[in-house]
Amino acid sequence: MRTLIVGGNGFVGSHLTPFLVEKGFDVTVMARRPDRGARLPSEVKMLAADATKPGEWQAQVPTFDLLINLAGVSVFKKWDDAYKKLLRDTRILTTRRLVEAISSDAERKITLINTSGAGIYGPTGDEELTESAPPGSDFLSHLARDWEAEAYKAEEKGVRVLTTRFGIILGKGGGALTQMALPFKFFAGGPIGSGRQWVPWMHVKDLCRAELFLIEHENIRGPVNFSAPVPVRNADLGKAIGKALGRPSFMPAPAFMIKLVLGEFGSVILEGQRAIPKRLLDNGFRFDFPTIDEALKDLL
Repeated sequence: MRTLIVGGNGFVGSHLTPFLVEKGFDVTVMARRPDRGARLPSEVKMLAADATKPGEWQAQVPTFDLLINLAGVSVFKKWDDAYKKLLRDTRILTTRRLVEAISSDAERKITLINTSGAGIYGPTGDEELTESAPPGSDFLSHLARDWEAEAYKAEEKGVRVLTTRFGIILGKGGGALTQMALPFKFFAGGPIGSGRQWVPWMHVKDLCRAELFLIEHENIRGPVNFSAPVPVRNADLGKAIGKALGRPSFMPAPAFMIKLVLGEFGSVILEGQRAIPKRLLDNGFRFDFPTIDEALKDLL
């Protein structure tokens, strides 16, 4: 299957790209700077382009059977007005340009798997959130809602569209886990704020398997929560990291300090979402790492 992965040299792409190559996919990775990021298998073709802008790259899009859009700068950073614009542009414009490039009379059947985020639900306390839950009203919710709306415009061209709502993806070689584990290595790890907020998370190996599952199950369309079936509270996540590393986990990070350091994004991680992967489970997907202890035992 001819596959284009936009942003395929980032953290998630560095795991997903070789996984799909091993499964026999013919993969092209598109990135603004292909020379940066992960070292990918030699079979992978590279396409250098800025996907937020129209260009010659768009002429190649109709030649692919599968489009996977992973593009977007990290949310794990302090947000000011300029960075919030960058968060939107690298998601909204990339998706818009990708959909624009799809031919409405393409002979081949195309699937678009567009990344989204569990942040679409906003802060909801202890409520279990399946894919049918309504979006929230904060910045991240509006961003994810608009992001998905751009992707679903491809349905008008006969494309099967899925929006994968990522929780925090845990894996080796970077990503959130590297940042979260660092304080514990210096005996300074612990809960953030109250520690009662829910953390939707997923092992990157299960993410890769879930992507393949969606590709193979053509009956599935629409939003899919990419989070483990057993979400965890922030304090319990801290305990699990400490246990896996053999470090204490009692040093809390006060809420006021998180807001001071991270600003608006600090409020987001002090809230969290209790996302449940109902559509994956209902369609028969089985997680290799359903609990945080199993995941961290493998990763740490």
